[in-house]
Amino acid sequence: MKILLTGGCGFIGSAVVRRAVRQAGHEIVNIDKMTYAASEDALEDALTHPAHRLIKADICDLAAMRAAFASHQPDAVMHLAAESHVDRSIDGPGAFVQTNVTGTFIMLEAAREYFATLSGERRERFRFHHISTDEVFGALEDHDPPFNEHTPYDPRSPYSASKAASDHLARAWMHTYGLPVIVSNTTNNYGKWQFPEKLIPLMLINALEEKPLPVYGAGLNTRDWLFVDDHAEALLKVVTQGAPGQTYCIGARQPRKNIDVVKAICAILDELQPSPNGARERLITYVTDRPGHDHRYEIDPSGAEAALDWTASHDFERGLRATIGWYLDHAAWWRGIRARTYAGQRLGAVA
Repeated sequence: MKILLTGGCGFIGSAVVRRAVRQAGHEIVNIDKMTYAASEDALEDALTHPAHRLIKADICDLAAMRAAFASHQPDAVMHLAAESHVDRSIDGPGAFVQTNVTGTFIMLEAAREYFATLSGERRERFRFHHISTDEVFGALEDHDPPFNEHTPYDPRSPYSASKAASDHLARAWMHTYGLPVIVSNTTNNYGKWQFPEKLIPLMLINALEEKPLPVYGAGLNTRDWLFVDDHAEALLKVVTQGAPGQTYCIGARQPRKNIDVVKAICAILDELQPSPNGARERLITYVTDRPGHDHRYEIDPSGAEAALDWTASHDFERGLRATIGWYLDHAAWWRGIRARTYAGQRLGAVA
C-alpha cells in the first residue's frame, strides 16, 4: 500500500514508518509540521529509504493537504499528527484545539474530496485510519472494568476533549459522507525516541542527572503501558485488515501505578549505571497534583486481538529495560533536545 501518514516524525508515527518500510513493504508519504516533539533522527534509516518521502507541512493547511493527496494518490491515510501532552494542554489549550480538531477536520475534508475521485478497486480498498487515545473515555476507579470499544466518552482534560472531538468528526465523516473511517484508541506508549517530557524518559533522564523525580500527588494514578513497536505493528494491521466503521482498542494488559513505574526506573538504572550517591529512589519528590488528574486508564484489548490476530509481545519489565538501555546509549540525542527546548523552562511531572 501507499500510505499517507501524518505525524511520522513523532514518537509513535516514526515507529510506524520504520516498521512500514522495513518489514511490511509499504510506501509512506510522511507529512509532519516538525514541531518541537518531531525528530528526523527517529526515522533512522527509513529517512532515506526509497519507500519513504517526508513532506514538511501543516495538517491545518488545506491547500497543502489537497496537493499531497493529488500528487501521491494514496491507498490509505494514517492520521497520527496531534498535540498530546496533557500538562501543555492545561497551560495552552488553543494549540490542541487547532491541531487536534481543526487539523483533523482539514484531513477529513481533503480525504473526502480525494475519495470522491476514486473508483473501482481503489475506492473499495481506501481507508482513513484515525489514531486516538484511551483518555477520551475519561477515568476509571480501581474497581471499574477496563475500557473497551463500547465505553462511553467522558474526556476530562483539554487534550482528551480535543481528541474526543476529532474521533467524533472522523466517525461523522463516515456516516454523513461515506468516507471509510477506522478509529483506534490506545493507552500510554513507551520506547525509544520518546520526547523527554513524557513520564518514562523524563524520570530516567532526571535520575541520571541526579535531579528530583517529580511525582504528582501520592503517585497512585494508574496507567496501562504499551511498547511502541507493538503498537506500530497493531496500527499497520488496523489500516490493512480493519473494517470501516469499527473501533479497535489497542493495549497490552500492563497497568502500573506511576510510583511503581518510577521506582522500577530507579532500580534498573541503579543496576545498569550505579550512582555514587546511592539508590536513586532518594530523588523521588511528591508535588501538588495537576488539575483534573484522571485516576486510572486501562484498556481491554481482547476485541482488537481477536479481529487483528495480534497481541503485544513485550511485557513491561522487558520493554522498560530495553527502553532505558536505549536512552543510556543515545544520550547525545536527548541532551541536545533538553538544552534546546527547556532552557529556562519548567520541566514538570507527568502522567
